[in-house]
Amino acid sequence: MQPQPPVIHRPTLQLRLWWITALLIGINIGLYLWQISTGVNSATPSLKDAIAWGADYAPITFLYAPERLFTSMFFHFGFIHLAMNMWALYLFGQIAEQLYGKVYFVGLYIIAGLGGSLFSSWFSFHDSMIFLTQGQDISRLPHVSAGASGAVMGLGAGLTVLSLLPPLTKHTLILNAKPLLLIMFINLMIGILTPNINNWAHLGGMMIGVILSLIYYLFERKNQPRQASIIGISVGVLICAIAYLYCTSLLPSVTPLWMTLIQDMN
Repeated sequence: MQPQPPVIHRPTLQLRLWWITALLIGINIGLYLWQISTGVNSATPSLKDAIAWGADYAPITFLYAPERLFTSMFFHFGFIHLAMNMWALYLFGQIAEQLYGKVYFVGLYIIAGLGGSLFSSWFSFHDSMIFLTQGQDISRLPHVSAGASGAVMGLGAGLTVLSLLPPLTKHTLILNAKPLLLIMFINLMIGILTPNINNWAHLGGMMIGVILSLIYYLFERKNQPRQASIIGISVGVLICAIAYLYCTSLLPSVTPLWMTLIQDMN
């Protein structure tokens, strides 16, 4: 039985139609090659190297460097991690970039990545408070996380939702729900079955992808693409801002613990 493609009908996929996806893939690969050229292990980079290259570690991120919520999207824990994310970005990105348009595509990608990081961070706060109040289980301590998974899963979840809705007449791409659901299921199972995968970031990115795709669909049905971009991206930014402010409101309860963790790393 032949596997079905994610898209039933589409025009020729010329590079000019998905050059931003290609650029994102190139940036991630370029950074990976730069990292290993400076001595970072190509298969299993150390936590020290991961943090030096911008990975997300909640104590450092929220006490000193919130930009890590963004920079962590461009560091990967070895070649396999990078290859899996870039393959998924290629599969989803080349379709999403044409479907959403370049502005909305970039907005969804970045906001889904930030949303994934913030959702994961909330669990770092939650688990740290459990560590302090219900017994010192070291598995509750924050973990270093990185990768484009949240952003990529946001694209995948968004496309999957659109594939389940009646297609818009203006679209030349007709999404095929079955392979999209299968790809998303496989990615989720890999995350669940593989140790040290940040599944909360996957789920956070997916939720953002679903919300922004529904907003996009509702306005595109009314033939209001400009409103779709403005409102969709604004809602995504607002969600991330509220999530960030909520997390920072929890800082006082975990700051002593997190300061100790940072000192122990040095």
